[in-house]
Amino acid sequence: MSALLLPQLQTLPASLPVEGAVNIVLEESIPVFRASQIVQQRIEALLDKQSEDRLSPEEVAELDRYEEIDDYLSFVNRTIRNFYLNQ
Repeated sequence: MSALLLPQLQTLPASLPVEGAVNIVLEESIPVFRASQIVQQRIEALLDKQSEDRLSPEEVAELDRYEEIDDYLSFVNRTIRNFYLNQ
């Protein structure tokens, strides 16, 4: 079995709220970490601007940081789900 590599977070987006950035929901009795509605709306706004080629360099970096956070949360969720399923 190969070791799981934890995604690295270099910085967090300045627009990431200090509180309420992540929600925890239960799916099939397993806790799942999700970006809050506010964070999801910001990501959607950035993706809309990206599709129109209107992102500033700062917004490109912000979107990249949100992608890193998504990778991190996906890793955490997979790890938790695997733990629950392998008990």
